[in-house]
Amino acid sequence: MNLFAEIRLAVTDALSALMAEGVLPAGLDLAAVSVEPPRDPAHGDMATNAAMVLAKPAGQQPRAIAEALAAKLMADPRIMGADVAGPGFLNLRLADGVWHNVLRAVLLNGTDYGRSAIGAGQKVNVEFVSANPTGPMHVGHVRGAVVGDALSNLLAFSGWVVTREYYINDGGAQVNVLARSAYERYREAHGLEPEIREGLYPGDYLIPVGEALKTKYGATLLDQPEAVWLEDVREFATAMMMTEIRRDLAVLGVTMDVYSSEKALYGTGEIEAAIQTLRDMDLIYEGTLEPPKGKEPEDWEPRVQTLFRSTAHGDDVDRPVMKSDGSWTYFAPDIAYHYNKVKRGFDQLIDIFGADHGGYVKRMKAAVSALSNGRVPLDIKLIQLVKLWKGGEPFKMSKRAGTFVTLRDVVEQAGADVTRFIMLTRKNDVALDFDFDKVLEQSKDNPVFYVQYANARVNSILRKAREAGISCDDPVLMAADLTILSHEAELKLARQIAEWPRLVEIAARGNEPHRVAFYLYELASDFHGLWNRGNDDPSLRFVQEGNSATSQAKIALVRATGVVIASGLAILGVTPVEEMR
Repeated sequence: MNLFAEIRLAVTDALSALMAEGVLPAGLDLAAVSVEPPRDPAHGDMATNAAMVLAKPAGQQPRAIAEALAAKLMADPRIMGADVAGPGFLNLRLADGVWHNVLRAVLLNGTDYGRSAIGAGQKVNVEFVSANPTGPMHVGHVRGAVVGDALSNLLAFSGWVVTREYYINDGGAQVNVLARSAYERYREAHGLEPEIREGLYPGDYLIPVGEALKTKYGATLLDQPEAVWLEDVREFATAMMMTEIRRDLAVLGVTMDVYSSEKALYGTGEIEAAIQTLRDMDLIYEGTLEPPKGKEPEDWEPRVQTLFRSTAHGDDVDRPVMKSDGSWTYFAPDIAYHYNKVKRGFDQLIDIFGADHGGYVKRMKAAVSALSNGRVPLDIKLIQLVKLWKGGEPFKMSKRAGTFVTLRDVVEQAGADVTRFIMLTRKNDVALDFDFDKVLEQSKDNPVFYVQYANARVNSILRKAREAGISCDDPVLMAADLTILSHEAELKLARQIAEWPRLVEIAARGNEPHRVAFYLYELASDFHGLWNRGNDDPSLRFVQEGNSATSQAKIALVRATGVVIASGLAILGVTPVEEMR
């Protein structure tokens, strides 16, 4: 049940009737007509822009359209008031019974309330994390992993068929650096002094890799030239790092459906096939690029390169796919990888990258646009940095990692549920401060505590009611006389619950899971506010001693609140807390 969609249908039906009656010209396009909460709740429960968007195509004044629409809508028993405001906005006030029916819908559908079919079974690939397999996952990966996983949950809840995918960047020079670093730890395992020279990975996390290499190879690789051991050590170390990364993701509650390897693209013809496909479209050519912005002419050395005509698909400049020495650029295998996803039949692609990939956005979108003939949209979400604080100071780097704070450092300090929720309290493109002291404090200023406390209170109320002999089964609550719920604070909470399906659709269409966290905080705030009112006004208390009928009506509101909180937390990948001490 999406109440906003239902009222919008009432509005469009009324507009169609006005067209049939000749009040409005026939054939008006109603696609831009919306029904939303008014900016000021004092103005009503919902507002529609119908008159404003139809005035020009109808050739009429917006207020005239709004007044005719208001008169038509007043015949709907759900609508108690339709007031024209300003130049032609129409504010609607709904009958209390509408909000009561929302609560019944929640109790009937449980955590499926708000589930949407807007995805229509389309296949979407969400690629996220995709960390280089050269060490433990760090705090930046945490945020990307949480955003990607929560977004995947959100899209699945909204009717898409979701594939979570991790692209293993194991084809570049960094895995050779990993191999050389691991080899030094292998030497160390044999009692030799490791030579962790500049450019190698210094973290202690490679010590177990060196020991495992010793177990497998004994001393056979010692004093051998790099050409003898590089490939074997690279494969071995990469495999061990990916095992650690999978464990890190599991600690955070993230499970991937597919792991794809960059290295697997080489030698298979996939890169060549992707580039040839673009060449067949006349999008590959030999040319010389202009000097980069900010470069002095004397610093620029023009050279002929193999270029992708990405400007034909919205990019600022064309992009090299092959170096002058005949080797592929980093962009070429990424083109092939995305072409592989297109060929797998996905209807939509989503990439979640670190903020340092900003320069990659337009070129990658151009490649997907070209290779899919514009059929498959690619949305790229950039994840801004996370700054860690503890005790008022920046949180120290991990000794084990050598240069950064690991995912496990964060989860061990804060817990997976707290970590996940806090990582979604800002939009992905905004930097986030993660203060270990604040995220664990029990206050309204800590959103994860505030939402979890609301859920714990819901369970406490239900326990208290059952102890008082009041039945709290959903069928019983659905049959309760909900007209008892008439106080403005009670109706305000019901209105917030009614917003959930609309919020889900907005968040899913925009690929914005942080909206769910924001919504849950607002819902918890309204619930706690009603609870606090009960301290001063006994009639607002949820359990009314000696009055089961009134108690069940109020508990229906409590139970519906708990259902929506549980549903929202499930999307965020956070386990609801049943009890707080």
